[in-house]
Amino acid sequence: MCVLKIDLRSGYHQMKIRPFDIPKTAFITRFGLYEYTVMSFGLTNAPAYFMNLMNKVFMEYLDKFIVVFIDDILIYSKTEEEHLRLVLQKLREHKLYAKLSKCEFWLDQVPFLGHIVSKGKIMVDPSKISSVMDWKVPEVVKEVRGFLGLAGYYRRFIESFSRIAKPMTSLLEKGVPFIWTKERQAAFDELKKRLTTAPVLTLPDLTKSFTVYCDASKEGLGCVLMQEGKVIAYASRQLRKHEVNYPTHDLELAAVEIREQIKVGKAPHFCEDEQGTVWYKNRICVPDVDSIRKLILSEAHDTAYSIHPGSTKMYHDLKEKFWWHGMKRAVVEYVAVCDTCQRVKAEHQRPAGLLQPLKIPEWKWEEISMDFIVGLPRTQKGYNSIWVVVDRLTKVAHFIPVNTTYSGARLAELYISRIVCLHGVPKRIIFDRGSQFTSRFWEQLHDSLDSKLRFSTAYHPQTDGQTERTNQIPEDMLRACAIQYGTSWDKSLPYAEFSYNNSYQASLKKRHLRHCIAEGAGHRYFGTKQERSKCSDPTLSGMLNSRSRWCH
Repeated sequence: MCVLKIDLRSGYHQMKIRPFDIPKTAFITRFGLYEYTVMSFGLTNAPAYFMNLMNKVFMEYLDKFIVVFIDDILIYSKTEEEHLRLVLQKLREHKLYAKLSKCEFWLDQVPFLGHIVSKGKIMVDPSKISSVMDWKVPEVVKEVRGFLGLAGYYRRFIESFSRIAKPMTSLLEKGVPFIWTKERQAAFDELKKRLTTAPVLTLPDLTKSFTVYCDASKEGLGCVLMQEGKVIAYASRQLRKHEVNYPTHDLELAAVEIREQIKVGKAPHFCEDEQGTVWYKNRICVPDVDSIRKLILSEAHDTAYSIHPGSTKMYHDLKEKFWWHGMKRAVVEYVAVCDTCQRVKAEHQRPAGLLQPLKIPEWKWEEISMDFIVGLPRTQKGYNSIWVVVDRLTKVAHFIPVNTTYSGARLAELYISRIVCLHGVPKRIIFDRGSQFTSRFWEQLHDSLDSKLRFSTAYHPQTDGQTERTNQIPEDMLRACAIQYGTSWDKSLPYAEFSYNNSYQASLKKRHLRHCIAEGAGHRYFGTKQERSKCSDPTLSGMLNSRSRWCH
């Protein structure tokens, strides 16, 4: 694209004044009275009248290949001579004369009205804002108004201009004392920085469609005009006094009102916040965009950190952070068509007969249950089973890979390092009657730790139904990992443990870990919180509570 710039010679002087208006232009000199016979500089209506003349002369070419401002004519063409001849012909017809020394031809870019215009781009003219960095801190309101006048001229280049300038514009209000605060200094420095680092904007193509994004907040209204993903201009304004009290939806309507003023081009597309809502009850309001919602559902169901939870768990996990209309139905439908879930999960129903659950513990990790998942394929590290340890109160579980040949001493080492070091010594432990737990060594270990052992009834898994049900979960998860990732089950086990403990628990009405991450675990010398409160000796009770707070 070629750019040409034509400047008229003393533009105002090329217009004659009507004879009966000539006396109105009289001025006094020492040589007598003089009158203008042509339009003079300095008359109030001179700019508007001359601009009106230029618009009439070039009416048929405006915004097609020509831009006119007073006596400056800017021509943009794909070829060198395509439109120049038409413009010169118009000037000849209306007897308007250009000054050759001020005209510029065949330019790749041209300065025009404080901007640098080039092929498809427009930027701030560096020569016009070079003095901005040396601009002294305003000391009176007039200096503030002068700075904001310059900055406001280039506001289309500055995103959120109104919000940034708000501390300074408040000084222009009637009755506001001039006090230069740190907040106003920060706004002054930020505007100087934005002016000297203004972005390059794209020139609009009126034959193509536009996209207008608008938004509102308690600080102001803002819009951005874009075309094909490129910024054409920014627009913003501060809230009026009565608008500060508007609710969110009314502010969004005010932003739409600004948007309606930019209806240009072909089929403009307008975008604003869906129903003006970004947060709903402290949850992210997900817009009605299928790709975004599918990504969220996939992250909550298919990844190694979630491992195909059921629809109920998945919904409760998601609703803590996200919301959209029909989210529960979307979750149910997503899980229902998951091929992996259909292949690995069996239907779990409550066994027939009267259930007699064990008494609920008073404190977390006060009572635990243990069991083994056996019959698994042997891994490269020699594991062929999983030791499942479950806290009966919080339902938090640990899945420890082991081998069925491990001795009681080896299991004791794992028990100390994986359970006791994290949660303290439990008061009661429920086992099945496996040989690992009935050994003399195991009994002596727990006797020294002051833990009571309780064995479930032989061939009656309902005694420890919690662990039996928990065992089914890692089995389903590991089968899903084997299908989806093809890795060895011991490598997927940490992800299964994380997913299980970080998922929603129906009996707790929240995640397992929410209950686990709280006050410290019990200890045989400190006891739980309840035990410390029951201590009969006030001196000992105070010492235990003080030491417990120091430890935790």
